[in-house]
Formats: sequence, C-alpha cells, structure tokens
Amino acid sequence: MIPADVRGRLKKLKETIERHRYLYHVLDRQEISDEALDSLKKELYDMEEKYPELLTADSPSQRVAGKPLPEFKKVPHKVPQWSFNDAFSEEDIRNFDARVKRFLKAAAEVRPLQSRGQTSAAPPTYVCELKIDGLKIVLEYENGLLKTAATRGDGEVGEDVTMNVRTIQSVPLRLSESLDLIVEGEIWMKKNNFLKLNKERAKSDLPLFANPRNITAGSIRQLDPAVAASRRLEAFVYDIALLGPSSELPISKSDFDINKHHKYRSLTSILPETQIEELKLLQKLGFKVNNHFGLCKNIDEVIAFWKKWQTSATKEDYLVDGVVIKVNERKYQDALGYTGKAPRFAIAFKFPAEQVTTVVEDIQLQIGRMGTLTPVAHLKPVLVAGSTVSRATLHNEDEIKRLDVRIGDTVILQKAGDVIPDIVKVLTEMRTGKEKPYVFPTKVPECGGNGRIERIPGQAAWRCVDKNSGAQHRRKLYHFVGKHSFDIDGMGPKIIDKLLDNHLISAANDIFTLKGGDLSELEGFKEKSVTNLLSSIEKAKKVPLARLVIGLSIPQVGEETAYDLADHFGDLEILRGASFEELQTIDGVGDVVSESIVQWFKNKDNKEFLKKLLKVIEIEKPKKVKKTKSEQKLKGKTFVLTGTMEAMSRDEAKGKIRNLGGDVSSSVSTNTNYVVAGENPGSKLEKAEEFGIKVLNEKEFLKLIK
Repeated sequence: MIPADVRGRLKKLKETIERHRYLYHVLDRQEISDEALDSLKKELYDMEEKYPELLTADSPSQRVAGKPLPEFKKVPHKVPQWSFNDAFSEEDIRNFDARVKRFLKAAAEVRPLQSRGQTSAAPPTYVCELKIDGLKIVLEYENGLLKTAATRGDGEVGEDVTMNVRTIQSVPLRLSESLDLIVEGEIWMKKNNFLKLNKERAKSDLPLFANPRNITAGSIRQLDPAVAASRRLEAFVYDIALLGPSSELPISKSDFDINKHHKYRSLTSILPETQIEELKLLQKLGFKVNNHFGLCKNIDEVIAFWKKWQTSATKEDYLVDGVVIKVNERKYQDALGYTGKAPRFAIAFKFPAEQVTTVVEDIQLQIGRMGTLTPVAHLKPVLVAGSTVSRATLHNEDEIKRLDVRIGDTVILQKAGDVIPDIVKVLTEMRTGKEKPYVFPTKVPECGGNGRIERIPGQAAWRCVDKNSGAQHRRKLYHFVGKHSFDIDGMGPKIIDKLLDNHLISAANDIFTLKGGDLSELEGFKEKSVTNLLSSIEKAKKVPLARLVIGLSIPQVGEETAYDLADHFGDLEILRGASFEELQTIDGVGDVVSESIVQWFKNKDNKEFLKKLLKVIEIEKPKKVKKTKSEQKLKGKTFVLTGTMEAMSRDEAKGKIRNLGGDVSSSVSTNTNYVVAGENPGSKLEKAEEFGIKVLNEKEFLKLIK
C-alpha cells in the first residue's frame, strides 16, 4: 500500500511544477529560480522511481523519456494540412480583400450567411497574427491528454515526432479541460538560444547552424528525444483544426467536406464563432499563443498592422517573416472554404526584403564556366532573411567602382527570400582609414597555365587568358548537368567533383557510360542513391536540341540564343554547317555571336567531343503539331522578363511564351515588344521605360498568355 501522504505529496509536486512550467514557458513569468524548480523535479523523479505505479503519461518527469527511436513512423493527418497563399504588396492584399468579398457575395446569393438574428451579412473583419518562421506542428489530444504530435509532411501524411515534442515545455501534456482536440502551431527557437548554441559549436570546432528555423526542424527530427530537449525549443499554437470526436477520420484532401469536417462541432463543445475567440480559448486550454494578434475592421487597418510589424518584428526573440491574415468570422471562413492548396479565408502577407549591416572581410575572384572572373565579397557571417550568409556577389569591376566598396567596409546587405544577397550601400561614415580598395590582380592561379587574366574588350568583366583551366572545366560540367541543359536530377556540383576526383569521368560524355559498379564504392553512395542517379542519367540521354546547345557552353551563346538557333535550324547537323552569313540572319545573333558559333564548331577538340557525345545521347526531334492562330498569338513578339512572379517561375513563363509562338530575350533592345516586370525588377525595367517599351505587370502578363 502506498501511504496517503506520499500520494498527496506527489500530487502537489506535479501541480506545482506544472504551474511554474505554465508561468515561465507560456506566460513568460518566473516566480521561483530555475534551481528551485529543478529541485522539485528531482524530488518528483525520485518518488516515481520508488513508486512506479504512480507514474502517469502527463507527469512533468515524462517530457524527456524513453530510448532513441530507430525511425519515425508515418502519421495520416485526421484533418488535411494546407499551406497559405502569399501576398507581397499592398496591391496583393487589397486583391485578397476583394476576392473574399466577391466570393462571400456569391455564396450569400446561394445560401444566406445570416446568424443570430442578423437580417443582412455584415462585411468581414480580419485577424492579423505574426507569421512565425519555424516548423509547423499538428498536436492531437484525446480526453485532454497529448496523444500525437506530427509534422506537416505532404499535407496528408506527416511524421510522428511525439517524443520530441513532449520535451517542449510550452506544449501542455494535459489540457485544462478533458477535450478531444487537434490543434496546429509553430515550433521555434529563440534567437538568443541559437546564438549561444553556435558559440558552443564554434568552441568545439563543429559546423555552425545556418539559422534558427533550420535547427528547429533538425531538432524535431532527431531520433533521440534528449537532443531535442537540449535545444530548448518553444511552440506557439494558433488554430483549432478539430474539436470533438474524430471516428470518421482521417480523410484525404480530395474527400474533404468543409461542412462535415472543418472545425467539427461536438455535442458537448461548440467552437467559438470568431478567430479572436478561438485564440482566447487556446490560451484558456493551456497553450502558448503569440499575444501580438489584432482585430482589424478593414483592409486599411490590416496594412497598417503589417507596416508596424515590419520594423517591430526584429525586436522579438523569434524569427517573423510576415503577418497571417484570417477572416475573423467563422461562418465566413466556412463559406469561403479552400482551394486545392490553401484556405480562401487566409493569406500570408510577407515582409519585404530584409536588410542588415556587416563587414567585407575580403574580396575574391570566382571563375565562371567561360573563364569569366566574378568578384565575390567574403563577409562577416550575418543572419539576414532567416539565413546566415557570408558571401555576396559584386558582379564586376564597374560595380565595385560604383559602390566604392573596399575590404574592411561596413555595408548594407539585402536578401529577399531565396535570392542571392546583394550589397546595396557602403556606410562610408563607418570608415577608419584602414579599408583597402580592391585592385584586380594580373594573375589568378586557378585560371591555369601562367594564370594571366585580361579585361574583355568593351565589357566590365575580366576573364582567364587560358581557356582550358581546370576550374572552368568543372564549371562547364556543372552547367552541362544543370536544370537548363541536360537536367540530370541528383547530379550537382558535389557529385561532379566526386566523379572527377575519383577519375570516373573526364568529359561530359563519360557521364552517360557510368555503371552501378562504378558508383557503389564511392563514399555516400548507397544502393538506392546509385539506382536513382543512374535512372536520372538514363532519362537525360534524350535531350531537345536547344538544351543540348545550352549544355555545350559555346561562348556568347546563352539560353535564349540557344532556343533561337534550335528553332531556326531544327537540326544539329544543319547548325554545325551554318555559315557566318546564315547565322547573322537570325534576329538577335550579331557578328560576335555568329563568329563564336562558327569557330566553336570548327575547333578540332570540340568536334571530337561532340562525336563522342552523340554516340551516347539522342537528340529529340521536335513534335510537329499544327497550331491554330490562337495558339500562336505571340508569334513575332519578343519578351524580356525581370523580377520574380508569384504564379509561376521564370522558366515556366518562358515556356508559356515559346509555346504561344513568342520569343524570349535576355536583354532589352529596340526589338523588344514587352517587358514583364515582377516583384523587385532590375535595371531592365528602367531600360524599357527609356526605350518606351510596353511594360506588363504579372496580372497583365497572365491575362495575355491565357
């Protein structure tokens, strides 16, 4: 028999520890020292060791428990997990507001959206919540106890990471009410914890983590819960996905019925009728909710909230990359429902490009595949737009002179999303007099030969005099297998380097003769990775003429010129035999490009390489499909693309233009008909305005190619 006083003491210990956990990790308050709390936990642990029958799943001692797992199990989500569409500008968010109102008006005509005696549907209001840059987590509670924690995965199936999530102190193991509940939230790491962890790793000569988001994801995917516990992660919960029994679930996205499943209303518990009330309910149940949410009466107040947090977000101890906007009224959310990938009632309003300051520690030259030398600034590592960066391209000698950037300068660095970071300004007032101007050297050893370099006549760029340097050779191979040429999936620069260093290939044609046995002994190549790589190589053996021409790395021939050549000649043999005069007849192919093409095909080494390559690949014959006039509506029109688009990638946009008979150019000229300008357009937009060329925004472009 267990003495009553023991049971009473253990009960008090659990309640007290849980209370102080909630105060510290959810409400950010501390009433007793860490040492005092640790002492209480030690007493609880000792009592449970002595009386194991008193141990329960929701005990504070069970946050780090069990042996490392052999693997993560797959978990079908009981409610499909969508992602948000993005907005990047005030225009985008006003369009979202217009769509919401337009959809609600149409829905009201079919089924009135009246509630609680309302005689007419009031306009929607919006709730703004900070968009935390972390890892999404889905938590399921059964009768108030944490049952499962899963990653988002593909939206329908995630990974069971329950043991790791139990180590997060701000995630309650037991709710304040005995409910069946599924909630969604974000796991994150404090910036200060991230910096401390990297300092410790630096002392131990371990690789540094890139950013708090990456380490959060990596920590949750550790098979040993003790590792996750040591990372001291946090969690904000922001949404109730399901409230009540879930006997009919899980379901797939294709079978999802919003009226039947979304925000399921049980017999005993009714979900709040607004998003604001839902956030308050989550707090009441014991979850940590980010307190910086606000109710906005209209879209102007939403924009004001977004503008305020663009500057305020940096003061928080977690990464924020935007604001999530949600329609506040539940009845409107239900009426709006979902598209195939995202809710119609919510959108992520992203912040603009982030800027930080750092120091230029060095400037070094990087050799391109054609021997062109690009100056690269080596920076004091700095966290910008969620990632730690230590490099920024300086483009060419003229750009260095324009910025007047020197080694030792303090500079403003800008990075937007996945775009390569740029130095946008030098803070000359920070100079001490020790900064050194950069002078291009006369020799670069990596260029091969005697290392001599020269400035390209008429350009701001420098290049290696030796056209066959080892560094260039590697970069040509990287380019050959890249997305725009042969597109060999899984064969990036590291694999190319490994194949070269192990003498498995010496030229591009050797790639297509590799066998399983050649690869299986290489470090890091398991059976599956060998099979996958060989499959990718086999698939790449059939290549369209344009992609082949791109892969040949003919000087002066870029992607657009390669497509022009393929369209004009249609056959490699005809292209190989084309004269200087014939090439000049192609729009956009001038004297320099024509001469370069003729000389490349005349070169003895190139002829031999092409002969070997054509033995192991097959050039796809273009399919002759007779197109209607509407399918060729862009025939004779030349487009230039600048900036990024939301609806499609630049490659997809180029493909759409070409499929409709249009041409794509990489530079603006008097022959350009349209310049398509996305977000953050470059100097091409200024040139278009200078030449009086019509500029299309993304919406206008999409309408044109529809």
